[in-house]
Amino acid sequence: MTSTAQVLVPVIAAHRFDEAALADWLATALPDFGGPLLIRQFQGGQSNPTFLIEANGGKVVLRKKPPGSLLPKAHNVEREYRILAALSPTNVPIPEVMALCEDAEIIGTAFYIMQFVEGRFFDHPIMPDTTPGERRRLHRSTVEAMVRLHKVDIDSVGLCDYGPRTGFVARQVERWGKQYRASLAAGELPALTWLGDWLRERQDVAEETTITHGDFRHGNLCFGQSNDDVTAILDWELSTLGHPLSDLAYLCMPYHIEAGIAHSRGVAGLDLAELGIPEEEAIVQYYCELAERPPPSDWRIFLALSFYRLAAILHGVMARALQGNASNGDALEVAKRAGALAEIGQRIARKE
Repeated sequence: MTSTAQVLVPVIAAHRFDEAALADWLATALPDFGGPLLIRQFQGGQSNPTFLIEANGGKVVLRKKPPGSLLPKAHNVEREYRILAALSPTNVPIPEVMALCEDAEIIGTAFYIMQFVEGRFFDHPIMPDTTPGERRRLHRSTVEAMVRLHKVDIDSVGLCDYGPRTGFVARQVERWGKQYRASLAAGELPALTWLGDWLRERQDVAEETTITHGDFRHGNLCFGQSNDDVTAILDWELSTLGHPLSDLAYLCMPYHIEAGIAHSRGVAGLDLAELGIPEEEAIVQYYCELAERPPPSDWRIFLALSFYRLAAILHGVMARALQGNASNGDALEVAKRAGALAEIGQRIARKE
């Protein structure tokens, strides 16, 4: 599991691009960022390939679409750039975006450049090398950052057309069902099919609309080096206008996954009090207090939806891995979790 630093590796063979062409483009787009480029690839995510670029001018991050044939509407880096630019004047912690290139002729796909944020990264709720007190504060800071995002006025930041404002659960079930069917080359998952049918029957939840991140988990957060605050929320590919409880439920998924399972972030079965990790109920309560909202009445639906979404996403990762263009070197192993996650969602759905 990743602890206090992101993992950097040489650029994966499938993701290599014309570095000279990038250097020429950067010389115009970021004239203060000059000199020979050192390019390495971040590992840990399964989405858009992300690279650290170092030069005499400092460090920046490049995020691009993966090569090859892509699923419909997936890997929209232009959309990521838009929301980061829109959120820049708010109190939501994000990296500064610096330049967008929509010309696929430069390095093979569209990409954007953003600020490199120094800090601590944790890919697991246990947050290695921290004390119980630190963990408690880090988990609470996570909720605080989420509430900041959900309190942003959609219209005032120019995101009124960033997604529909109604029918979120129905849209999500339809979207991820299509993605799942588009990646059936990786095999069928009966539990995922069942879960989609169950969610369709319960898709008419009470409407609430905020900006949602879509992949709000500790691995997509940067925490301060000298404090426990969230200094940047990363990986906005799945962001949209949606129901705020979808982000909260996604954050709470590890409480329903057994600890110790390979390639998982589960904490079920651990002594959370000893570790300093708040219980799921405490996280939900803290969120509701900060967001000034009542306790959720449809919590089980949003938890089941989170497992449905992630299982469908990982099924797509497996399909890309089989094609040889996944963004992470261990994508095939990670993607094997899809069936197990769908079964957890099914068990949550069946609890009355």
